[in-house]
This record gives sequence, structure tokens and C-alpha cells, in this order.
Amino acid sequence: MSKTETDKSQDQEELGAAGSQLSTAPREEPLTGVPAFGVIGWIRWFWRQLTSMRVALLLLLMLSLAAIPGSLIPQSGADINKVADFQSAHKTLAPIYDKLGLFHVYSSVWFSAIYILLFISLIGCIVPRAWQFIGQLRGRPPGAPKRLTRLPAYTTWRTTAEPEEVREAALKLLKRRRFRAHAEGDAVTAEKGYLRELGNLVFHIALIVLLVSFAWGQMYKSDGTKLMVEGDGFSNALPMYDDMKSGSLFRSDDLVPFSFDLKKFTGTYEASGPNRGTPRTFQATIDYSVGAYGKRKNTTIKVNEPLHIGDSKVYLVSHGYAPVVTVRDGKGKVVYQDAVPLLPLDGNVTSNGVVKVMDGYKDPRGKSEQLGFQAFFVPTFDPKSGTMMSQFPALLNPLLAVNAYHGDLGVDAGIPQSVYQLDTSHMKAFKDGKGQLLKKLLKPGDTMSLPNGAGSITFEKDVKQWAGFEIVQEPGSIWALTGALAAIFGLAASLFIQRRRVWVRAVRGADGVTVVEMAGLGRSESAKLPEELGDLAGILYDKAPGAPDPDDAPATSPDPHVVPAEGAEK
Repeated sequence: MSKTETDKSQDQEELGAAGSQLSTAPREEPLTGVPAFGVIGWIRWFWRQLTSMRVALLLLLMLSLAAIPGSLIPQSGADINKVADFQSAHKTLAPIYDKLGLFHVYSSVWFSAIYILLFISLIGCIVPRAWQFIGQLRGRPPGAPKRLTRLPAYTTWRTTAEPEEVREAALKLLKRRRFRAHAEGDAVTAEKGYLRELGNLVFHIALIVLLVSFAWGQMYKSDGTKLMVEGDGFSNALPMYDDMKSGSLFRSDDLVPFSFDLKKFTGTYEASGPNRGTPRTFQATIDYSVGAYGKRKNTTIKVNEPLHIGDSKVYLVSHGYAPVVTVRDGKGKVVYQDAVPLLPLDGNVTSNGVVKVMDGYKDPRGKSEQLGFQAFFVPTFDPKSGTMMSQFPALLNPLLAVNAYHGDLGVDAGIPQSVYQLDTSHMKAFKDGKGQLLKKLLKPGDTMSLPNGAGSITFEKDVKQWAGFEIVQEPGSIWALTGALAAIFGLAASLFIQRRRVWVRAVRGADGVTVVEMAGLGRSESAKLPEELGDLAGILYDKAPGAPDPDDAPATSPDPHVVPAEGAEK
């Protein structure tokens, strides 16, 4: 054994309990250790490794790496259409990804295994650590070691004050500086910085809270969308959603009971300059009530300012126009009249969609038929542009382009179809006098007549607006936020607060003069500990000033930054 290793071993033996338990971190067992034999031995060995801090950090790293595919590969729980597109575009990779569970990473077996192991590991680390910390709080700081000169921060001086007076002054000083201090034998023992270990515990407990909140939120979450035209109402029930995604344990009874009506959507835009067309106001005015018999309240939902109702949040996510269209048959009977939501194609809200007349229409011969109209809408049409594209998102010069079909829409076949698309496979287009597809540009109030007395379609002067809402229910979000904040504060406490101990020994020397020794010990070498010890020593020196040395040399103030050699006096 080298001289350095021998000195370290002697230092540890001499410090004894004074240099121990400055941390609640569990003692790590070497991973190369092999249990004795038998099932119980292997179980104990496996548990020691699983609950070690090294393995907990390794599992946390593995969990972070395992989450990467969920960000790069389309997930079936987020967008099933993107998953289908990926599978059709990658015929070779898609089956492999599917077998590995990469299309549903967060619910896969291997991700759940890492998640559960990390959860168990953190609990196994925290429980003994917390128990040890409680024991330290209930106990007293350990007594002073025999040789304070072995400590990293040390100072000494001689004084004419009595040893009891020095110890009493030191005890009052340390308690005033918020040390836990008590007198033991010929020395005063003090300790400070317990918030460091408390911060460690809070940080690890907060990680567990985050894990539980994440799992809880994933299993019981719901995320649905709803498109509403001004004047429409919504009740928070599954049939009312246009689209809904939910967790594995979510039930319809878990939905927060509330309802709201869209009264008005307001959107204003920059009229000039480089930001022309940029939204200035983007908000929806609604009336809502909570519960079946809740009082109606009025509020405004803005972008990034959702409506909070219990665990649910109602976000405003999109906007568009819904021209009011009236369809009549050949006898002038109204067979359809409604606001038709059209989907935006660009930032200036150039939109398209369809009008489907499914019931009530009869052709000139009295035969029941269905009508379909393809609609293309621009809120601001500029003839000088030469294109059928909107030049501004506001309703400055609206124009509706339509063409018409008759026949079977296919809605009675039982096959789901989009309300924004027109299936013309079983329909015939109306033709104009030249045999071309019948189409016309309509201004508000204009009418397009169908040939041979088949009816007409009118673009009414009333153009409504629609708003798209996303209703999200995340029951674990508050706990997740609490855990994240607690983890930040706990980590800050564990990084910036230093656990340290200070000892003050005052004994009468051989010549009858009191010898004062002060020493400090921290978890690691730090410049703050000598500075703090120097500050304490300076105050105590004022209360117990130095006495002349035997050779009548002037007394000097203590200098804790200098560590004397073994057996030497300063």
C-alpha cells in the first residue's frame, strides 16, 4: 500500500464518526459482486443492484433514449393517418417497426418495462435514504475527532479566557448562525446544511411524482376536436366530437360535464406593411355552463389562453368561413339551407369544401335524387391578380365558385366518408349549354340555376365564421407541474447548499493558558468552508482574544486557510 493510501486510511480511522454520514446516499455495492448461492442470494443481489443510484441513473438515461423514436416516428395514438402514410411509403421498414412497437412507443412492452423498473429503483433508493435522514435529524452531530489538525480547514490560538467561557461563546455563536450545535466534553460540535440532503430527497420524490403523473395522464387522458359555426352549441359528450383520442383506461364517464355555445368569432388582421394579413385579434366569444344545471357564464377564448373547466382545457386552434347556401328544387322548394364550413388552404383563408343535399330533392321528372356541389371560396377576391386565390384573410370581397353534380352521394352505403369531400363515382355533372361542366362565380346574393329546371343554388349575403376547438383532459397535469417545480428546487438545493460540520475545542494547556482549536469538514473540498470557518473564528477571537506566546511574541489572529502539519502548533 502506498504512503498516500496509508495516510487516507489513517485519516478515516481518526475522524471516525465525525467524518461519516455527511450524506444520505446509500452505500453502493460493486456490480461485479456475486451472491453466495441460492434463490434468496440472487434476489438480494438483484435488489441491491436495482436500488443503487448508478442503476437508477442508467434507467433514466435508457428512458430518455427510448422516448426518441416516439418523437421521430408517427404514433398511432397521435395521428393514425400519418402512421398509415408511413406504412404505405415504407413497405420494408413498416412491418419491422410494427413488431418492435415503434408506432406506439409509450404503450409498448419494452418502454413500460423500463418505466416500471425506474419507478421501483427510485423507490428503493428513496426509502432507506429518507429513513437515514430522519435518523440524522433526530440525532446529534458527532463529537469532535481526537486530532482536529487532520481536517481540511483548521485554525488555533491561545487565549487567557477560561475554556468554559470559550465553549459557551462558541455554542451561542454557532446557534446564532443556525447551526445545530451542542457541547460534548471539551468541544462544541455543530452541523449545518441539512437542506442539501432534503433537496436530494425532494428531487427523487419529485421524479416519482412525475412518473406517476405521466402514467396517470396517459391512461386517463382524452383529446378531441370540434368545429363549430357561429351559433352552434357543444356538450362535452363523445357523440359531439368530430375526432377523439383517449388513453387506455379512459371512459366516457370521465369527461368533465360542461357545455358551451359559440356566439361570435372575431378576427382582425394587419392591413398594410410587411406583416399584412397577420392576425391581430383571434378570439371566440362563448357562453358556457358547468354541469347539467350550471349557471351560464360568458367568456372569451384566445390563442394560448384556453378555458379551464376542472381537468379540461378548451383551446381555440383554427378558424375559417362558412358561407350560407340555399338550394331549391325546380319548383322553388327549399331543400337545403345552412352555413357550410369550408377548410382553409392558405394563410389568406382560401377555402374549399362541399355541399351535400341528401334528402328532399326531386328532379324535374319527380324522381328522388341527391345533389352535390363542390365549393371554392375566397374572402378577398382581386380580379387584377388573375388567380382564384384570396389576397387577404378578412371578408373584403367574398366570392364563391361552385359546380354541381346529381345522382348518388354514396352516404347510404354504410361506408364512412368525409363531409369535406365529394365522391362523384356514382354521380353525373350538370352541363352548361356548351356541354361543359356547369360552374359559376357567385357574389353574396347571386344564384346559379341548374339546367332543365333542375333547381338552383344561392350564395346568401350572410357569411358566418367557424372556430375549431380542441378539448383536452389531462388529469395528471397539475401533479406533473408540481413534481417538475419540486424537482427544480430540490436539485438547486442539493447543488448550492453545502453540508458541513464545525468543531470548537477549548482546553487548558500545560502552561495554564487556554488553547482554542477550530476545524471544519464538508462533503467535498470547497473554498466556502475555510471562509466560513475564518469568519466564525474571527468573531470568536474577539470574544476570546489571543494571549502572548511563551516567547512574548505578539498574539496573532487565527488563519483557518493554513492547515498545519501533523503534530505542529500554529
